[in-house]
Amino acid sequence: MNALSSEVAETPLPEDAAAPALAVQGLSHSFGTRRALEKVSFVIAQGQFTVLLGQNGAGKTTLFSLVTRLYNNRSGSIKVYGYEVRRRPSQALARIGAVFQQRTLDLDLSVGQNLYYHAALHGIARSVAKKRIRAELKRIGMLERIDDKVRRLSGGQLRRVEIARALIHEPRLLLLDEPTVGLDIGSRQGILDHTRSLVLEEGLGVLWATHLIDEVGPGDHVIVLHEGRVLADGEVAKVVRQAGAADIREAFQKLTEAGNE
Repeated sequence: MNALSSEVAETPLPEDAAAPALAVQGLSHSFGTRRALEKVSFVIAQGQFTVLLGQNGAGKTTLFSLVTRLYNNRSGSIKVYGYEVRRRPSQALARIGAVFQQRTLDLDLSVGQNLYYHAALHGIARSVAKKRIRAELKRIGMLERIDDKVRRLSGGQLRRVEIARALIHEPRLLLLDEPTVGLDIGSRQGILDHTRSLVLEEGLGVLWATHLIDEVGPGDHVIVLHEGRVLADGEVAKVVRQAGAADIREAFQKLTEAGNE
């Protein structure tokens, strides 16, 4: 079981109202001689939808693994609502909900069984879990599927259940690593719309990692990650303007081409 599940505190803890949802400073990581991340720094505000945009192999999954303590960061700092993940992992991880690129639901269990199992890992009483599970499934329009085996769901439905599962312990930061991979256009848009609504309705900080430029909205905060380095960080209009481009697609192309030189 990963550290995100095993180290979460049962009792909600007070938050620093002024602290960003996620603050990464000077983060580097290597696999042997290969440098996966190089002095990565950025901040995600509370209630902000941020797109981590990068090609496959840019370092997005490595970054997520460090934030969620699947990997131990030996350099730099990662803070979640002011809690440093290396020094205060329980407090930091209690505030994180994550949807990883590889699907992790048990196909032979029902939707409800998967969610109850997750709640139990977080030390949530079954009576409390029942209310939260039903509320999250109702929000995504899947309450009637609670007793269905997960293998009977479509790709888009699987992802929505994974997001519901990530919210059961009421985190304040939601991390999604390539959540729309393999989905059709309609399902992709549905997942995006649902996640954006969580930012507006719940005030969550969201880090949405993708290689798909059309998932970047005009009002989003975007971080361009290329070969382990941050090439741009800011509102879409700012990134486009600083790159001397007409739109985010052209800006991304210019930035990554320059980064290869």
